[in-house]
Amino acid sequence: MTLSSANPMRTVLMTLLLFEIVVFGLAIPVMIFLSDVSGGTAAAIGIGAALLAGVAAGLMRRPVGYIFGWFTQIIAVALGLVTTSMYAIGGLFLVLWVISFVLGKRLDAARGESLA
Repeated sequence: MTLSSANPMRTVLMTLLLFEIVVFGLAIPVMIFLSDVSGGTAAAIGIGAALLAGVAAGLMRRPVGYIFGWFTQIIAVALGLVTTSMYAIGGLFLVLWVISFVLGKRLDAARGESLA
C-alpha cells in the first residue's frame, strides 16, 4: 500500500494532504455558521482533522504515512455527518487521492517492467 521512493505521485499525495489542512481549517466557520455546531466542537473537529492530515503529510516518506493518508480521506468524508458540504468536498479529495494512488501504482509497475 505504498509507492516507491522515486515515484512522483508521492508529491501529489502529500500536496493533497496539505490542501486538506486548509480545507479542514475553513470547515470550522462553515460548521459554526451553517450547521449550528458550537464553536468549541467545530474547532476541535476541524483542528483534529487538520492535525491528522499534517501528520500524514509529514510521514509520507514512510509506509505509516499512507495509512494516515487513507484515514484522513475517511475522516474528510465523515465530516459530512457534521456539515453536509463536506460530503462533496471530502468525496472530491477521496477521488483525487484514489486516482493519484492508482496512477502511482501504475508508474511503479511500468518502471518495474522497464527495468526487467
